[in-house]
Amino acid sequence: MKPEPISVSELNKYIKNKVDQDEFLNNVLIKGEISNFKHHYTGHMYFTLKDNNSLIKCIMFKSYTPHLNFVPKDGMSVIVLGTVSVFERDGVYQIYCKAMQEEGIGYLYEEYEKLKNNLEKEGLFSKEHKKKIPLYSKTIGVLTSQTGSVIKDIINVSTRRNPNVNIKLLPVPVQGEGAGEKIARAIEIMNDKKIADVLIIARGGGSLEDLWPFNEEVVARAIYNSEIPIISAVGHETDFSISDFVADLRAPTPSAAAELAVPDVQELKEKLYLYNNRYKILLKKQLELKKLKLEKCLGKSVFKEPIRKINDNYLLIEKTLKEIENNIKIKIVDNKSKFSNIVEKLDALSPLKTLARGYSIIEKDGKIIKNKKQLKVGDKINIKLQDGETTAQIT
Repeated sequence: MKPEPISVSELNKYIKNKVDQDEFLNNVLIKGEISNFKHHYTGHMYFTLKDNNSLIKCIMFKSYTPHLNFVPKDGMSVIVLGTVSVFERDGVYQIYCKAMQEEGIGYLYEEYEKLKNNLEKEGLFSKEHKKKIPLYSKTIGVLTSQTGSVIKDIINVSTRRNPNVNIKLLPVPVQGEGAGEKIARAIEIMNDKKIADVLIIARGGGSLEDLWPFNEEVVARAIYNSEIPIISAVGHETDFSISDFVADLRAPTPSAAAELAVPDVQELKEKLYLYNNRYKILLKKQLELKKLKLEKCLGKSVFKEPIRKINDNYLLIEKTLKEIENNIKIKIVDNKSKFSNIVEKLDALSPLKTLARGYSIIEKDGKIIKNKKQLKVGDKINIKLQDGETTAQIT
């Protein structure tokens, strides 16, 4: 006798009842590493708990979250107390968490922090090494998966901002084993062949392990050694990878990376139109000022009657010359009168005037004798008279 078929709902309900009846699963204590953590706007927390081999979905309702004494994050190692049950609608089993305690930071997060600190000390994050993103790039190189929304978003944003921009996609795996080496090699190829003016390294959001290729040292050093400027757009806005720190510019999303790499042509046209209008207005004002100055100059008499202005200046020059001549003549007469007075005074004081009046001048040894005390018996003297000289001796 063939068994009667049952519905999917009936099967899920049966499994749920079996799980709910297991006392061990009703109050289980389990440890693992958090990944894909999401704090929903309703207050519920959704995440995955995993170890090296397996994973299980978890949910903590908002009625339990206020009792947490830490903020759960991807990479944390935690101990969870909860109940394992089946969600009938989706046919999946998960842990309904009642309490959670932080056990420590997961292995991947420890590796991330260790590498980040080492590279920072080495100088790979320094601002001095950052290259400027070209203002007007003709070709944008993109390193990401050839499928998915990332490349579509980059193409849509880039071509909307500049329809003539060239986008060169070099497909690379963005997660999984060996992805880091392939990403690093793609960066080297882009540089060796000088394919683009700027590179965008991008992928969508994900857990720490999903984003891990962008936290590998080989990728960090390839970005650091790149001659082409690189924009890193890995994960969501709240995700930070080592690639973000090494890159020349970090974008919160792949779409934002496209906006940073490709200028908006329409916006540039509007700016040029605005500047053009400003220059026209300034030029018009300058012409008006020049015109006013010219009209003011033409209104002066020098432009109306230029010959008259020349004649006026000529007469002024003649008048000035005559005044100078008169001043010179007056000065000459005045100086001549003063000179005559001086000559008369000098003549009155001349010794010759004394001799002309009948006096004589007695000299001894070339000196004039003014009193008899200067002479003694036997001295020879020289006597100057009106008509000559003679000598004598004192007796």
